[in-house]
Amino acid sequence: MLPARVREASSIAMQVTHDAAAGTFTLTGKIWSNTYPLDQLDAWLLFYRRQRDDHPKALDSYDAAITGLEALKARLD
Repeated sequence: MLPARVREASSIAMQVTHDAAAGTFTLTGKIWSNTYPLDQLDAWLLFYRRQRDDHPKALDSYDAAITGLEALKARLD
């Protein structure tokens, strides 16, 4: 399991972990966590990018998730 702790300029923290044996990744925020199959990585990255684009008032709320998912994708490529 390779943890990738990401902290942006904001106070929002997101942890992205990868479980190669299970073929999953987990997103963990301040008060929530969820695990997804690795084949959904691109879909979740697209989701968070769209959220950022569609909700500009949220400022950088989605940046930590995007950065963590991009880092995981780069490690897997």
